Amino acid sequence: MTDESVLFVDDEEDLRLSAEQSLMLADLPVRLFARAEDALAHVGRDRASVLVTDIRMPGMDGLALMARALEIDPALPVILVTGHGDIELAVRSMRDGAYDFLEKPYDPARLVESVRRALDKRRLVLENRALRRQVGRRDAIEARLTGRSAIIVTLRQQLRAAAQTDADVLIVGETGTGKEVAARAMHKASPRSEGPFVHVNCAALPADLIESELFGHEAGAFPGATRTRYGKFEHARSGTVFLDEIDSLPMPLQAKLLNAIQNRVVTRLGSNETVDLDIRFIAASKGDLERAAAEGRFRADLLYRLNVITLRMPPLAARAEDIPKLFLELVHEAAARYRLPAPEVPGAVLSSVAARAWPGNVRELRNAAERFALGLDLDLGGGDLPEAAAHTLADRVAAHERALIAAELAAQGGSIKATYESLGLSRKALYDKMQRHRLDRSQFTDDG
Repeated sequence: MTDESVLFVDDEEDLRLSAEQSLMLADLPVRLFARAEDALAHVGRDRASVLVTDIRMPGMDGLALMARALEIDPALPVILVTGHGDIELAVRSMRDGAYDFLEKPYDPARLVESVRRALDKRRLVLENRALRRQVGRRDAIEARLTGRSAIIVTLRQQLRAAAQTDADVLIVGETGTGKEVAARAMHKASPRSEGPFVHVNCAALPADLIESELFGHEAGAFPGATRTRYGKFEHARSGTVFLDEIDSLPMPLQAKLLNAIQNRVVTRLGSNETVDLDIRFIAASKGDLERAAAEGRFRADLLYRLNVITLRMPPLAARAEDIPKLFLELVHEAAARYRLPAPEVPGAVLSSVAARAWPGNVRELRNAAERFALGLDLDLGGGDLPEAAAHTLADRVAAHERALIAAELAAQGGSIKATYESLGLSRKALYDKMQRHRLDRSQFTDDG
């Protein structure tokens, strides 16, 4: 790895020279600095460096240097060198992001061991970042379904697994949860990605034209059919057909759809010849198809053909910790779409967004982000909490506090220092609250 080095900072020349000898004998390149300010110029996100610094120094001390270095790259390993009276301070610094600390006088072997481990960790971080850049930062699925919550991470894993098969898939979820987004992501990540993705909104098809739209027709098949026309299914050959709102498809058409899915053939209206299909079906429903089948409103055999794999899109309330960062991304997307500069989103706005219920899910959140990008009033109302969180007063207060902290972490890009200062908390108080609410700084940063 290029530019790999240990940045060693100490105002005492004897200690610098001693450390240099120990590290060079261990074949570890080292750069020595007497001043923290000089070392800071060599800190960078793409450098395979480890920072080793004494705490007590004139001018900028080691703790200030660490804080500045972690602002440049929160994943940089920092090893603190302490005097005997600074042990408690060093332990606190570990919570602030220090990788390790050494107590003077330290064994040279201990220095070498700590630096080696830190460099190994640094290499992994940089390799991971390079890989993410190489694949366009995020794969087709993560680029479309962002978030760090456990439920969305699990969904992405399921989508990746399903994408590599040719099995038919049923996606279920509330309105606005992103069923079409998931279908498109699955198609993009599949071996069929070079083929067409054909979106069929079953609820929007005219009743008298549904069969012709899906299966096509021959010339003269009905009045006005002056020429042969391919249907949606033929048009999608070698690709994917997405049957949105399939629960609204009339029962007579469900039988013909079952035949197309089961046998991978269609017969155009006015023809006796079958046409082979090389397509994959993904269906989506906001309703409960099992209940509809039990009530006779949906064919059970069609349901069994469609739900070889069933994926459930979570409502936004089930992944509330993703809301602040998702809102930020949607604002930037909207600004780019309207060719506007991306506006800064104040922490107060993110707090309101995070604390509000979003019954329309991601679609409603996207609309709010577009309004904000256009400089319009968000009209967030009173910031009602999601229904799932609004039980007792304690639950409501806890949910609100969690939302506020998550929003501020998102606004500050995961910076602990900026977050506790903005919220008027001590560092320890913020850490305690983050632990209580199961919030992790990595949820709000892009570090690999």
